[in-house]
Amino acid sequence: MTQLYIILAYLALLVFLGFLANRVFTGTSHDYMLASHSIGPFLLLMSLFGTTMTAFALIGSTGRAYTLGAGVYGLLASAGGIVHSMCFFLIGLRLWAIGRKNGYRTQIQFFRERLDNHFIGYLLFPILVVLVVSYLLLGVVGAGAVINGITAGAFKPHGWFEAADHGVPNSLASAVICLVVLSYVFLGGMRGTAWANAFQTVIFMVLGVVTFVTIANSIGGSDSLLDNMRQISSVVPEANLTRAKIPYTTFFSFLLIPLSVGMFPHVFQHWLTARDAGSFKWPIVMHPIFIMIVWVPCVLIGIWASASISGIEPGTKENLLLPLLVKMHAGPFLGGLLGAGILAAIMSSLDSQFLCLGTIFTEDVVSNFTSEPLSDRNKLRLARGFVLLIVVVVYFLSLFPRAVFDLGLWSFTGFTGLFPIVFAAIYWRRLTAYGAISAVLTTIALWVYYFADSGFGSNKGYSLLPFGPEWPVLPVVAIITASAVALVVGSFLTSPPAASTIEKFFEPSDQRANP
Repeated sequence: MTQLYIILAYLALLVFLGFLANRVFTGTSHDYMLASHSIGPFLLLMSLFGTTMTAFALIGSTGRAYTLGAGVYGLLASAGGIVHSMCFFLIGLRLWAIGRKNGYRTQIQFFRERLDNHFIGYLLFPILVVLVVSYLLLGVVGAGAVINGITAGAFKPHGWFEAADHGVPNSLASAVICLVVLSYVFLGGMRGTAWANAFQTVIFMVLGVVTFVTIANSIGGSDSLLDNMRQISSVVPEANLTRAKIPYTTFFSFLLIPLSVGMFPHVFQHWLTARDAGSFKWPIVMHPIFIMIVWVPCVLIGIWASASISGIEPGTKENLLLPLLVKMHAGPFLGGLLGAGILAAIMSSLDSQFLCLGTIFTEDVVSNFTSEPLSDRNKLRLARGFVLLIVVVVYFLSLFPRAVFDLGLWSFTGFTGLFPIVFAAIYWRRLTAYGAISAVLTTIALWVYYFADSGFGSNKGYSLLPFGPEWPVLPVVAIITASAVALVVGSFLTSPPAASTIEKFFEPSDQRANP
């Protein structure tokens, strides 16, 4: 029960942070959605990093490294750190300048005005909601697995929850996590989210390193961390220490996945909270380092587990690996702290995603159907109401779990397919609304087809075989290629955008400030 008490105390602390943020909340929708553009370099770094580190990074990477080996780090972590920083610099900084100038609150507002077309907004809204919901499932499913794994056996003396190994059932744990995140998003809005993300990022980075050292020392048995690492690695199957289990074509396909961050609507909203261009310095420079600090321990733990634990098959069972290792190799008190650290990483992305969906529903759907401008009070009610609806939907879907790694991969694939649109909108004057719409329709059609063909994510090794069975590639290669082609062809087959639109977004006086 010690682990459970520590986790409950941690969750209570997050709710308290929401109350603190609410004390400085100005009561306006602008403050609720964008924290009044008051976020400086440190908070921007922590909130951006926290919202991009999900259950995919901790639960997913550990479980998949167990089955595929060290190559998992190269799939996303090493490339992701560089590509994310590139997106912050090339996409985020530019969109921040445009957003501040034109008063945007959402991604869709930018696309509507840049393409001078309202239909693009109605087309993008359901697509972004579906992709973000699939992203949200990572956290909700992962959180349930963590709490269940760490508390397994706690209720055995009472005979409770036998089907859940006498721990907190996944469904109950996920419900509590949803309620806690909902509370501080309701109370503090974007400021509460940024504060919680900063706090949780510090927690999971520090405790992540502690988890790694604890497990390594427990398995190795000596006082020297380096000696323990050498000893453990010496008994790991050689194939798990290399990229041998991952074909070259699959490995390089993964290099496209980190581009998805450029189209995340919750990351766009975080960019707009920046106080000034200089606030982007820390995220651009430090993000790759932070990714390394988090991913290296998780991947190594997964590799080492392959030599000492058997019977964990790819799929939903691999979600239990990290909490199982924490329970095996840490005492009750430390195990509770480490469990809270894992939850911190998971929850630091849920809040931003919930908030962004409430924002785009209010600003991009309801506001466009009303003849009278919405009052701030009504905007807040609508945003919070839609967040509540999404929480209920996501919780229901979480009752039918999939492997965290695969859920994330399909969500990121969809966002990557949309990346050519945001890049072209910023840097290509000739982009037209019909070109962008063609790219969106192409992306979603191919994504739905491949997702259905994979058994809705149940086929763990689903890939395309254009070069034969020995050279599989991920669907993201076909999707982003087709999207880019559709965008270019559709733009050249239609009339160029109006001169007034070009001047608004590409005029020389529009500062592209470098941090």
